[in-house]
Amino acid sequence: MYEEWTEVLLRTKIFNNITVAELQVMLTCLQPKVSCFRKDAAIALAGDKFTGIGIILSGAAAVTKENAAGNRVIIAFVGPGDLFGEIAAFAGGGIWPATVFAQSDCTVLFLPADMIVGECPKMCASHRRLITNMLVLVSDKALLLNRKLEYLAIKSIRSKISMFLLDQYKKKGSATFMLPMKRNELADFFNVTRPSLSREMGQMRDEGLIDFHMSSVKLKDIETLKTIAEAS
Repeated sequence: MYEEWTEVLLRTKIFNNITVAELQVMLTCLQPKVSCFRKDAAIALAGDKFTGIGIILSGAAAVTKENAAGNRVIIAFVGPGDLFGEIAAFAGGGIWPATVFAQSDCTVLFLPADMIVGECPKMCASHRRLITNMLVLVSDKALLLNRKLEYLAIKSIRSKISMFLLDQYKKKGSATFMLPMKRNELADFFNVTRPSLSREMGQMRDEGLIDFHMSSVKLKDIETLKTIAEAS
């Protein structure tokens, strides 16, 4: 029943170095649940009972958290092949620590955490690789959350923008790229207002640091952007 999602699942980091045949056997063991969600629907709500590690099979979603003032802060965006909930899976609380909203119509596969770390009835080597991959994922997510804290700790909006754009530049390997989120979502990610973000980006464009159209951005003065980011 999972055959149509094989290609997406094999791109997922939790299934690194696992073959198609091994994946099918593993899914039979794990018995994951596949659910569909409409755009803007809540895939998971903070405080609700944890339902398993989520893998986006199609569509896109945002992982969000409310701060002390009740304002929404975007923690991450996830698309096909991306996971969410991997840290909460083994935290012991048994609840979702964040809310996940569908940004478009979504199909999500939920892996039961207890089955991942539990004794495999078939004693398969691929299950041991799955556990190893899970440990790598949790470590990587901890590093990403630390990076998110760095963004939030920066007081200057210009420094936040510069650091983010440079991170995207390194990730994409090109000075021209598409932003992974809309302007209002980026404002939530930085925990600033959208008008403040748009005003600062407009000033940076006028100064020749960047250029942009819709979601497309071009870095025109990378060295100055590095200086601004380092000054944060």
